[in-house]
Amino acid sequence: MTQTHQQLLERRQRAIPRGPFNVAPIFVSKARGAELWDREGRRYIDFCGGIGVLNVGHNHPRVVDAIRAQGEKYLHTCWHVAMYEEYVELAERLNALVPVQDAKTAFFNSGAEAVENAVKIARSATGKQAVICFERGYHGRTLLTMTLTGKVHPYAAGFGPFAPEVYRLPFEPFYAPSAPDDAGVEAACREAFAHLFAYHIASDSIAALIFEPVVGEGGFVPIHPAAARVLREVTREHGILLICDEVQSGFGRCGTYFAIERYGVEPDLVTMAKSLAGGMPLSAVSGRREVMDAPQIGGLGGTYGGNPVACAAALAVLDVLQQENLCERAERIGEKTLACLQRIAAQHDHLTRPRGLGAMCAIDVVDENGRAWAEGANALVAAARESGLLLMTANGATIRTLMPLVIADDQLDEALGILEQSAAKFAEALSSGSRVAH
Repeated sequence: MTQTHQQLLERRQRAIPRGPFNVAPIFVSKARGAELWDREGRRYIDFCGGIGVLNVGHNHPRVVDAIRAQGEKYLHTCWHVAMYEEYVELAERLNALVPVQDAKTAFFNSGAEAVENAVKIARSATGKQAVICFERGYHGRTLLTMTLTGKVHPYAAGFGPFAPEVYRLPFEPFYAPSAPDDAGVEAACREAFAHLFAYHIASDSIAALIFEPVVGEGGFVPIHPAAARVLREVTREHGILLICDEVQSGFGRCGTYFAIERYGVEPDLVTMAKSLAGGMPLSAVSGRREVMDAPQIGGLGGTYGGNPVACAAALAVLDVLQQENLCERAERIGEKTLACLQRIAAQHDHLTRPRGLGAMCAIDVVDENGRAWAEGANALVAAARESGLLLMTANGATIRTLMPLVIADDQLDEALGILEQSAAKFAEALSSGSRVAH
C-alpha cells in the first residue's frame, strides 16, 4: 500500500536524525528534465536542481544510457587497483576545458573532498600550511572545509575545535564593495590583504587562497571583477596558490563552462563537483601540471574516487553541455530570470537586490527595516511550492535559482510566472497584516 507523505515524514523522523535538512516536505516518485513529481502525483518545476547538480536535467537520456552501458561492463575496480580508460578520457577532456594552462586532473567523490585535496596539493607544492578563505564562503562539511566555510550557523556551531592555519578575508570589499570605481575596489581589496598580513598571518606562510567566483550558500553574489584581478595579482606577488571553487558555479551555470572564465583570471587550481556527473557522485581537482604533480605517489586518492560509472556519466554530461549549447542557454535563462527578479523588486519593498551571473540568479527578502528576513524568505519558498515551483534559499534570506539548463521555454515562463504570483501573494499577506510563518 502506498504511504502518504505524512506517513513517510513520520518514518523519517523515527529513522533519521534531525541534522540532515530538507528543503521540501515531499517524497519524489519520478523526475525528468526540469520537472519532478511527488508520490501523491503533484508536479513541480525544479528550481533547486539537486542543489546545483542537475545542469543537464533529471535523467538526461544520454547520461542514463552512459550509466547503463558502463554498469553492464563493470561497476568498480578502484582506480588504484585496476585502471580504466573512462578516468583517463575524462581527465583529458577537463584538462582541455579548465581555464588553466597545461593542466592535470584527479578525481574524488564530493565537493568537500575536492577542496580538501586542493589544499593538500597546494601545501605539498609550496611547503607552506596556511590557507586564506572568505567570510560567507562555503566549501563543505568536513573538518577542514567546515573551517573554511565562513558561516557559523548551521554549518559550524557546536562542531569545534576546528582545523588550524585557516585565516579569513572580509566579504566586503571583494563581493559587495562600497567603492564607486575599479580603482577604489582595488585599493580597498589591497588594504584588506595588508591588514591580514600585518595582524593575522605572514604572507610567506600561506600555501593557498580559496574563493568562489560566485558565493553559493553565502547569497549568490558574484565577486567584483576588479577584486578578482587583485586576488590573482596579490597571490602571485606573495607565492600563494589561487584555488577557484567552481563546485556550484561550474559546468555552464554562469554562461561559461567555469564562472571564472568571465573574469579573465587564471587560477592555479580549480575544484569542481555537483553538475560534473549529472547526479552521480564525482568531483575533481584540476590544476597546473607542476602543482598537481607535487604530492608523492599514494598521497592522493580514495577507494571510490573517479568511479567508472560516475566517469561515464560525466563524459555524457560534457557531450550534452556542448551539443545542446547549454552555456549559451544559461545566458538566455539568466536574462529572462533576472528581468523577472527586477520586476519583482520594483513592485515589492520586501524583495530587493536582484542579481545574477548567467543562470545563477538571486533576490533578497528583507523586513521593514531592510534587514535580511529568513522567515519571509521561507514563507515565499513555501508559497511557491504550493503553486508547483520548488525553490530554496541561500544565506538564510536569499531566494536563489538553480533550474536545470535544459528547461524548456514554456516551463521557464510558467515557473517565473509562479514566482511573480507568489511574490504578489506574499506582499498582499503582509499588507493585510497576516502573519508570515513557515
